[in-house]
Amino acid sequence: MDKKPKTAPDAADFSHIRDWVFDLDNTLYPHHVNLFAQIDANMTSYVEELLQLDREEARVLQKSYYHKHGTTLQGLMLNHGIDPDGFLERAHAIDYSALLPNPELGEAIKALPGRKFIFTNGSVPHAEAAARALGILDNFDDIFDIVAAGYVPKPAGETYDKFASLHRVDTAHAAMFEDLPRNLVVPKTLGMRTVLLTPRNLNDVLIERWETLSDEDDHIDYVTDDLAGFLNGLRVA
Repeated sequence: MDKKPKTAPDAADFSHIRDWVFDLDNTLYPHHVNLFAQIDANMTSYVEELLQLDREEARVLQKSYYHKHGTTLQGLMLNHGIDPDGFLERAHAIDYSALLPNPELGEAIKALPGRKFIFTNGSVPHAEAAARALGILDNFDDIFDIVAAGYVPKPAGETYDKFASLHRVDTAHAAMFEDLPRNLVVPKTLGMRTVLLTPRNLNDVLIERWETLSDEDDHIDYVTDDLAGFLNGLRVA
C-alpha cells in the first residue's frame, strides 16, 4: 500500500462532496449486530431446497457463488435460472429487532450537504426495513438496489455507472461508504472519496480474510469503525 488510509475525518477533504452514497449492511449499522447472519442462513436454506443438497454442500456452493459473482443471487441466476424476486423475498424474511434507533447517525446524515443515497446489493424492502428500524430512512433521497442494478451486483463497474447515470451523480463530487474493500475499487477510479467501515473489534465478528483491509488496498481514502462519529467530524463549525 503506497499510502495508508486516514482515520480522522478531515472536513476540508470532503468540502466538495455533494452526493453521499452509503452501502447498507454492515455499513449503516455495525457489523457486530450480525443481521446478515439471518440472511445468510435463509440463502443457504434456499440453495439446499432448490438443489436438494445437504446443508453443508448448500453452504459451500452458496459461498462459492458469492465469491465468484458478487452475490449468491447472481450465481443462482446464471447457473440455475431462478426467479430473483422470489429469492430476495425469501432471503430478507428476517427479524429486524436487533436494529435499534440511532438518532446520532440520523442527525449526522441529515446534516450532510447535498443528496444521500443507499446503494445496496440487497432489495429496496430490505433497505427500507433496516433504515426504518434505525430511524434514518427519511434522511435519504433514494435507494438503489439490486433490482435497479439489473441484478448485477457491486463490484461490477456497470452497476456503479447505472447508479450514477440514473441519479445524475457527478462522481468527482461524491463519496462512498462501504464495508467491503473490493466494492470501493470502482468508486475510487470514478473519482469518488472512499471510506471503509470496519468492525470495532475483529475478534468479536466472523469475517473472511478477503473482506478485510490489506496492504494492496490503496484505493481507500479513509477507514473508520464509527460512522456517526466520522460524519460528525466532517461538520464545519
